[in-house]
Amino acid sequence: MALLRGNLHAHTTFSDGVLPPEGLIAEYETLGYDFLAITDHDDLITEGYWETLGKLAPRLLLFSGVELSWAEFPQHVGRVKGDRETLHVLNHPARYRLSVRDTLARIRRIGAQGVNLDAIEVTDTGLYRPVYDSSEIPLAKVATDDAHQPVHFGRAWIEVDAPRGRDAIIRAIRAGDFRLGFRQGNLTL
Repeated sequence: MALLRGNLHAHTTFSDGVLPPEGLIAEYETLGYDFLAITDHDDLITEGYWETLGKLAPRLLLFSGVELSWAEFPQHVGRVKGDRETLHVLNHPARYRLSVRDTLARIRRIGAQGVNLDAIEVTDTGLYRPVYDSSEIPLAKVATDDAHQPVHFGRAWIEVDAPRGRDAIIRAIRAGDFRLGFRQGNLTL
């Protein structure tokens, strides 16, 4: 089975991205991605967001999602919706300058409030942040490009060993059946 390349964290004009959903999807299809999660900010989306995403019919496999803003402290959590399963990702801990110890405390606090995290981003707008790629953090380590504008598109991704289905991809991520990919300049690592 071929690995599926995808991004779990991207924004459109429904929040603070520069492209409408159709334009963002076209960019990722041009890059050869197999799947994409649109995760606009929950406090910025407008009425019609979910309906618009549900009506899209791209070639790539589209995940609907949202980036949750945590009220208790500055933190975003990605909610990526499959058909029956949902993946929760601790987004860009580097942006909040969290140590590993602080990250672990934050994971516990979010879990105590009813959101069990499955993964953590080891990137910030696609740039690798190795401190979070630690075995001390008991979550799957994912790379995303947190796409807001073209400079971010295709900067970081995951390649998942799974059948082409939303729930299968989520299960593979939870199981660690994926690898990270990064583009630096003109190089793909």
